[in-house]
Amino acid sequence: MTEKLTDDQIKEMRRFSWRIRMEAIKCIAEFGLGHVGGSMSVADVLSVLYSDEMKYDPANPQWEERDRLVLSKGHCAPALYATLALKGFFPMEWLKTMNKNGTHLPSHADRLLVPGIDMSAGSLGQGGSVAAGMALAFKLDKKPNNVYLILGDGESQEGQVWEMALFAPQHHLDNLIAFVDYNKLQLDGFCDDICAMGDMAAKFEDFGWFVQNLEDGNDVVAIHEAIETAKTQTTGKPSMIILNTIKGLGWSEIQGKTNSHAPAVSHEQLEEALAELQSHYDAI
Repeated sequence: MTEKLTDDQIKEMRRFSWRIRMEAIKCIAEFGLGHVGGSMSVADVLSVLYSDEMKYDPANPQWEERDRLVLSKGHCAPALYATLALKGFFPMEWLKTMNKNGTHLPSHADRLLVPGIDMSAGSLGQGGSVAAGMALAFKLDKKPNNVYLILGDGESQEGQVWEMALFAPQHHLDNLIAFVDYNKLQLDGFCDDICAMGDMAAKFEDFGWFVQNLEDGNDVVAIHEAIETAKTQTTGKPSMIILNTIKGLGWSEIQGKTNSHAPAVSHEQLEEALAELQSHYDAI
């Protein structure tokens, strides 16, 4: 049984999630537009993973004993870039160059350019297959590494996601812990208006996964506890944690709205957003 988080640990994780949001929107504003909404909704799970759960070494990003993270919804790279920079994988100055000529940080994560990226983002749906392949390889090699996978809800309309969902339980990949960033919105509007997914938790459970459905997927304590439960479950199944999140969380201009996917961000809007995000940070 794992130890309960201390109040100081909880505060630090919460603060870290708001720092991720602030740095992510700053690097998006440097370019002028980008995937703000999803970057805001995944900040909390990234905070937990990089604060407390994953094994990694910023000084040695290719450390063989590290856990692996696959951000399948790769357009939310700004949040991951912010996380990696804050953890010391590369200089913070790099964040100002995202998507610009000569950058190390393209709009979608690239493992050949960015220290700490384990898989280059491709077409939506592909990341799950790669994550399952990584997990199977660790099983075959009898290695203890865990693989973490972050999927989008709109992305989960892709058939390849469900091919992976069949494959992972078949091979008892209990070293695979996946998340759906279930913020209910995708590029063109609300997921339910475009291609409703129904009960995501029930679907994965029917496919043979160990499933947890978090009512508040932006709660770092709930995320931490769910990951710990996933690590200790003895069913021999892959784990799926449904994160019911809010797209664009923290910036009221876009929060939970259909314009939250990839808006333009002017310098004036950046100042407003940062002031609002800072107020959340200061309230912790």
